[in-house]
Amino acid sequence: MYLLNGNTPDEIEETTFAELGKKESDIEELLRKNINMICDDAESMLTVGQQVKNAENGRSDLTAIDNDGNIVLIEIKRDKKDIGHRKEAFEFQAIRYAASCATIKDTDELVQDIFAPYVEKHKNEFSSYGDSLTSTEIAQRVLKDFIDTNGIKDFNEKQRIILVASEFDPQTLSAVAWLNSNQVDIACYQITPYKFDDSIIIDMKKVLPVPEYSDFFVDVVNQKVLVQGQKKSITRKNLPKIDALMKYHVILSGALFKAKDRDSEAVLQDDGQVKIKDSGQVTSLQQWLKGVYGWSSVETYALTVDVQSGKTLSELRAAYMEKNQELPEVDFNL
Repeated sequence: MYLLNGNTPDEIEETTFAELGKKESDIEELLRKNINMICDDAESMLTVGQQVKNAENGRSDLTAIDNDGNIVLIEIKRDKKDIGHRKEAFEFQAIRYAASCATIKDTDELVQDIFAPYVEKHKNEFSSYGDSLTSTEIAQRVLKDFIDTNGIKDFNEKQRIILVASEFDPQTLSAVAWLNSNQVDIACYQITPYKFDDSIIIDMKKVLPVPEYSDFFVDVVNQKVLVQGQKKSITRKNLPKIDALMKYHVILSGALFKAKDRDSEAVLQDDGQVKIKDSGQVTSLQQWLKGVYGWSSVETYALTVDVQSGKTLSELRAAYMEKNQELPEVDFNL
């Protein structure tokens, strides 16, 4: 869960964005500033666009680039009612936007058409670059740094779609599950607000893709759910997190970390957070690295270097898992 405002709750009550008087634009701004809510620790993402207009005068909510060089379209609907009132299906609107982005052939085009206007709109968030650079020059530098640091070789070879809503209707889930099973990279995230007193907590849960897409296939004739599924595969997204790595002594509390290709250092704490050496601030790996790189979300394990071994957390984790083919039972989703 993510604390949107206020203090730690005593009692939490589920609510809706409509009841809270929140609009889609409020959710959009929340995600723009906290895009790591829809990323995992094995993913870096840089937000490059907001309300980008395409050739048909449609507007995509958020546009990003991930650490594989893919352009990511993020579409937001407040709740199922908003989805149902649309003239065009939620998922197919996003597909049209993704198709438009597929025509972007190089980084110069991305900068000129999408990223530079975004930088201009949020110029205060790029103040570290000073006043002498234009929005285009800032966008070029930020994007080049992101591409170089993540070792991106192929730019925009594929496009991804992420749908975010507080509730999805069965037809949308069925369509997305079918698209997933046919190699279209599209995901659904359910965002749920909870309230207590004057505070709001946000819970984000990935609904699709899941190992068994057939759970979401709607039988057109009988409106029943088909039962055949697919076997679950192990991916980097269900690898052990920092808590598990500490539990099995892959890395120990007090370890000194360094951000890859940067000077910033931090010390691992007992609870899995880190203490930044320069400021003394205690925070998560993700928040530390976001501040270092200035990206929307950072692939924490690939960009965190253990100073003693000189290896990244990804390398240490891979070596441990190769040595121990059968891991002890542990919750890898800590």
